[in-house]
Amino acid sequence: MRIPEEEKTSEADSTLYERVARNITQLIDNGTLRAGERIPSVRQIHTHQQVSISTAVQAYRLLETRGIIEARPQSGYYVRPKQWVQPPEPEMSRPALKATKVRVSDLVMEVIQSTRDPSLIRLGATLPSPELFPTLELNRTMGAAGRRNPHLANCYDAPPGHKPLRVQIARRAIEAGCALSPDEIVITCGATEALNLCLRAVAKPGDTIAIESPTFFGFLQIIEALGMRACEIPTFPREGVCLDELKSRLGRCRIKACLFALNFSNPLGSCMPDARKKALVELLAEHNVPLIEDDLSGNLAHDLQRPKAAKSFDKHGMVLLVDSFTKTLAPGFRVGWAVAGKFVDRVQLLKFTSTSATATLPQMAIADYLANTSYDHHLRRVRRFYAAQTLKVTEALSHSFPEGTRVSRPRGGQVLWVELPSSLSAIELYRQALINKISIAPGPIFSPTQRFLNCIRINVGNTWNHAVESAIMRLGVLARELRDAQPAGSALRRQTSSRPQRPNLNRAL
Repeated sequence: MRIPEEEKTSEADSTLYERVARNITQLIDNGTLRAGERIPSVRQIHTHQQVSISTAVQAYRLLETRGIIEARPQSGYYVRPKQWVQPPEPEMSRPALKATKVRVSDLVMEVIQSTRDPSLIRLGATLPSPELFPTLELNRTMGAAGRRNPHLANCYDAPPGHKPLRVQIARRAIEAGCALSPDEIVITCGATEALNLCLRAVAKPGDTIAIESPTFFGFLQIIEALGMRACEIPTFPREGVCLDELKSRLGRCRIKACLFALNFSNPLGSCMPDARKKALVELLAEHNVPLIEDDLSGNLAHDLQRPKAAKSFDKHGMVLLVDSFTKTLAPGFRVGWAVAGKFVDRVQLLKFTSTSATATLPQMAIADYLANTSYDHHLRRVRRFYAAQTLKVTEALSHSFPEGTRVSRPRGGQVLWVELPSSLSAIELYRQALINKISIAPGPIFSPTQRFLNCIRINVGNTWNHAVESAIMRLGVLARELRDAQPAGSALRRQTSSRPQRPNLNRAL
């Protein structure tokens, strides 16, 4: 579907190294530089395009992560041969224009419980590869922090939480465009608690929360548990929420708050351009509607340029920013936070009445790690890993899945959204995959009404190896077998149906 003019990213927003990368890409596309040929060296780019060496290096790293060029040791950079064609992308979602009750928790828990088998190849859960994290260094940092302040490490750290950690978070928020005070930040037990607290601070049971379509099933579980309703907003796979559609629903659905992941959403991987984030914040401020912004993947941009948070455009304290270190540093520490704007006092009270405090020693360890090590160097390594993994998994999907499959093209995060041909059932593929010791996340768990019957989410966080590649190839075989087994003329019910039936997973468990 054509993106409206106001929803396109401005050319002026591009950074210098992105323009250099675009120039090289154009030379390749028009045939000036052909597959296998050496491209100009970094120094030649520095001289001819009058940019710094570091800018040229950044441009070439960006082209590497996109799979356009490849580096050869002691030889230079070469145009990478195009051995495959990316599948088409999904189109904008089209949910019904109404609020609805959320009924996904039973289905989600069945999927989660079915993945506890350690023998499974886990392509469904967003579990990062353990070797991505500086675990030994964090353990040493935690031990040192505990020895240095043994009494503090074993005390309650009442809300808003450990001050040195809040200082470090505020400093790092500058990269996302946010000028924060440590006093605005409330430390929580991971992002899940932060989301719970923020929703409770701005809404009550029965209220309607606007969400992306599709959206992360964890959001749906929280909304369901709090007795709230959901209003799905049509969402572009690259650009995120359609602002025109959101505007039309604000009054008609009596939306009390919005819960969006604007930077590399889960499961689409969409990233809203900064200009549209600003427009979103202004639109919601006009309607006095709070925005809860989940920025969990904001630091996982594949091209190394972190996008701004919508919070950076907030002038009225109506944006509640949620984040954690789960996907980037320490999943087991369960340290997250909320920047709650005008609702900070309410969030602090809810935090204290919910869990009293977040464990102190993990907070101390992360604060020391951020202050004394190169977290930026670590993030660059993680980003390059996810960029390479996304390309490899997409290529494997293009070779193995049946014709008609569509795959998202995220520029950040760790998931791919796969739309199968309309005759295929994601639940049936999920069932067959489990029999073959492979886990995937079926599309219905990403909708409050269990839509997306022919979609699945794939995690790219596994280290690439023969087992992972074989699992994807096997999934493709299973999908083709299911397609071939369909009676002539059969097809899944259209996803626009307002009353989809609940998928049955019992035979899979």
